[in-house]
Amino acid sequence: MATPDKRLALQAGLGPALAYHEATKHHPHRYARSLGYMDLANQPNPFRRYAGAPLFLLPFPESDDSPAFDRLYAPRGIPSRPVDALSIGEFFECALGLSAWKEYRGTRWELRCNPSSGNLHPTEGYLISDFAGPPAVYHYAPKEHGLERRCVFAESAWRALRAGFPEGAYFVGLTSVQWREIWKYGERAYRYCNHDVGHAVAALSCSGAALGWRVALLDALSDEDVAALLGLDREQDRRAAEIEHPDLLAAVAPANHAAAIPNGLWMDEDGRTRTDTDVAAVVRAVAGAVWTGAANRLSADHVPWDIIETVTTACRKPRTGMRGYAPPQAGSGGEAAPASGPSARRIFQQRRSAVDMDGATGISAAAFYRILERTMPDAARPPWWSVAPEPRIHLGLFVHRVTGLPLGLYLLARDPGEVGALREAMRGRSGQAGTPWLWKKPEDAPAALPLFCLDTGDYRRAATEASCHQDIAGDGAFCVTMFARMDDRAADSPGGPWRYPRLFWEAGMVGQVLYLEAERAGVRGTGIGCYFDDVVHACFGLRDQRYQSLYHFTIGGPVEDPRLRSLPPYKRDRRETPAGVIESS
Repeated sequence: MATPDKRLALQAGLGPALAYHEATKHHPHRYARSLGYMDLANQPNPFRRYAGAPLFLLPFPESDDSPAFDRLYAPRGIPSRPVDALSIGEFFECALGLSAWKEYRGTRWELRCNPSSGNLHPTEGYLISDFAGPPAVYHYAPKEHGLERRCVFAESAWRALRAGFPEGAYFVGLTSVQWREIWKYGERAYRYCNHDVGHAVAALSCSGAALGWRVALLDALSDEDVAALLGLDREQDRRAAEIEHPDLLAAVAPANHAAAIPNGLWMDEDGRTRTDTDVAAVVRAVAGAVWTGAANRLSADHVPWDIIETVTTACRKPRTGMRGYAPPQAGSGGEAAPASGPSARRIFQQRRSAVDMDGATGISAAAFYRILERTMPDAARPPWWSVAPEPRIHLGLFVHRVTGLPLGLYLLARDPGEVGALREAMRGRSGQAGTPWLWKKPEDAPAALPLFCLDTGDYRRAATEASCHQDIAGDGAFCVTMFARMDDRAADSPGGPWRYPRLFWEAGMVGQVLYLEAERAGVRGTGIGCYFDDVVHACFGLRDQRYQSLYHFTIGGPVEDPRLRSLPPYKRDRRETPAGVIESS
């Protein structure tokens, strides 16, 4: 059931990203196209492995010595851990590792610390480091909690790659096996893959912060650079197994480093600024090593979706300009650093996606404001110190059960400078300019929080109906829709449609913060990828395409399924390998 490219051409006047977005909207009378049934015989294997690549089993910590979770919001005081097998293991385990197994009537499936649409996990993780000997590229195998060594490359290439970065820096990469989401969701899968990239970026950023490390995206690199550095462009894998799309490479460096961290392969070993030709030479020096291991095939058969191939090609990122991530200022972070409370590791590993809400549990206004404050971009704390500091995502809020706050519609402008544009775009109830919104700031809201009440009243049914009739959207304490500005500032700007997937990354990062903050508040959250796009826009009075909804989320009291049995993620008594020893898989 291939989807012809001509569907995009029908979206007259739109660039390729916005054309895809318009073509893949859900409507009450018509959902975006998918296969229409669950082809269980071809359900993708959730674990990629590279047969023949040596496997390094990562150790587990003997105890939880991670800082209090709340200290992540004032992270400069957290000492940087040495880069070794134990710290690398904790970093990956708390970001991309398993958090539990669930079992029902003999069927088992895994849960992970990073959330995923449909628990399908298109995101794969990679490491480039010399922590275990010679510099090498590794693939993270979450089921085994190990690293598969794909290649070893020359020390000279490592010095060139590391030039300009702080002492002790290494690199992590993320890729997407789009087929895992396509299998279930069809043409809308491109959206969900990029949500999951954002989830994973935030998970890595927060996990790194707990170890005293800062994760900083090297967003000057091209997709071609990332593919070459991670070994994704090897023809034998592309022919034999599902393609992995290169999403990003990030540097991981001590958080207390006093100098700026570059967003690309900025300078050479002599401190001179590199040209594009120089950068290409560094990439070739790594990519030209001898690679080992063959990617496993995840499904026997595949259904092509040309619309996804078209938008992926259109949104391919070129190499772009260099800049630096400034170090956080002393004392910055916005909050004091509490020493008590649940540990970061505990919150990371207990994160779950609620499958149902009880329709009764609420939260206090103080907890609500704290959650919203922590979604605000802040270059001094994770996960926002990992990305460029220009927020594009704003939060529309259906408030149902927040003690001390009237039920109604609210808006959090994550970029206060865009309030005027939002007010102009949101024309009032049902998009009618004659019935304006209130735009009233709640009296007890923090002064610095750009939160506005648009209307009071019971919007629980509206949240449910807009979220594809899913009761969970109306049964929580509040429901979120994430709006992005999608005009010349974003998706089809002169800079290129490669900015479009990054809007979903930001939405996914907000979602991961909401997940973790829900756990911290004693409730639970879940992302909602199914919603009627234009119905949501009408709820908030949006009448044109300037702002579009990219993701829904709900937080409230979870209803657990007593039929499911929970099992630990790993056998802690497994045979361990000494640090630095490589085993064959």
